[in-house]
Amino acid sequence: MPWLGANHARLMKFRTDPNQKEPFMADSKDPRLDDETRLQEFRRLAAEIAADAPTLARIAIEGLIRNHNPLFKGTAGSAGRAGRQSGNVSELTAIAKLKPGGGDRLRRIFNLTGGNFDGAQKVSTLHDMRFVLFDDDTRILFATAYDGDWDTYINDFATKIPDLMDLLFANVEGWPGIASPDVKDFIADHQIDAAGWFVANPQVTVVDVRRLQRMETALDAFLDTMAGNTAVDPATRDALALLSRQVSVPHGVDY
Repeated sequence: MPWLGANHARLMKFRTDPNQKEPFMADSKDPRLDDETRLQEFRRLAAEIAADAPTLARIAIEGLIRNHNPLFKGTAGSAGRAGRQSGNVSELTAIAKLKPGGGDRLRRIFNLTGGNFDGAQKVSTLHDMRFVLFDDDTRILFATAYDGDWDTYINDFATKIPDLMDLLFANVEGWPGIASPDVKDFIADHQIDAAGWFVANPQVTVVDVRRLQRMETALDAFLDTMAGNTAVDPATRDALALLSRQVSVPHGVDY
């Protein structure tokens, strides 16, 4: 997309709260713009970039600068030693070479699990893991989303599921073992930071999700029980009916 050109890098430097009055660019800018908010500055730069862009691209850029619900507000910070973090959720993407036959062994392991890595549930910060074999099964892409910072996450792997980690990554060339003092260097050396990182619910952790699931189950059971309670006074019944309606109304992208 030649219309985007070098301006793409400038746009991507917008990486914190757009309503704060922090410098948008590292380089100097017109002093007359000192009172410009970050949201105004981002809109101005987006308009400059989109001036000669196709219509669909202009629509997409405008979509980047909408005012967001604070419940869904993300960030674009560092997860620590490597990776990006949005809100409470971080990403890790690594690419490595496989040992001869490693791809076949991994496929057999994955087929046996049927998509269930029950042991991985012990890592309470883990959202998901993806293993992609490519180049005729000679290389692997490992991608995962997790809560918190990089060092803590790697420590969780080492202390909570060390056997599973070694079972899988022993098929990777140079894998030192999860208990090795060199394992963090090995992971960081193979990790590639995401250029862009979007999380639909950046403030919601795995622990939050499990707690909300328990709350939903308990609330459904409570409402079902109270619905059959004929001794409830009218005011309580009305309050329960209102609660039931409010929790069942979809919002935004619920569908």
